[in-house]
Amino acid sequence: MTIRPVHTSLEDISSLKKAQLLSRAALAKKAEDLVILDVREISSFADYFVIMSGRSTRHVQGLAEAVGQTVRQKRLNANNCEGLSEGHWVLLDYDDVIVHIFYHESRGFYDLEGLWHDAPRVEVDSE
Repeated sequence: MTIRPVHTSLEDISSLKKAQLLSRAALAKKAEDLVILDVREISSFADYFVIMSGRSTRHVQGLAEAVGQTVRQKRLNANNCEGLSEGHWVLLDYDDVIVHIFYHESRGFYDLEGLWHDAPRVEVDSE
């Protein structure tokens, strides 16, 4: 008889825990200026936005790969990934959590934090 390891799927955890997990994965790869916005009360398509910056287009791509690897380890596929080849703004859609990874110069131009200024910020836990 073989005992198989039990893996927790991201589908089984809350959207806040998912946002925290993805944030920690990005911070481990040196994401800059990471914020989590709670958009549950003002958005019908997501619960949280995770927004961060990378120092270069290659760093942005590396951050996206690190987040994607964390998701694959937890057995959840991304619904959509946009902008990975360019590395200026990568959007990773995980249903209730949307991750935005910007090249630092592009982030100010799009100003998502200003656009969603009514959304409360959530602290990243150190779990």
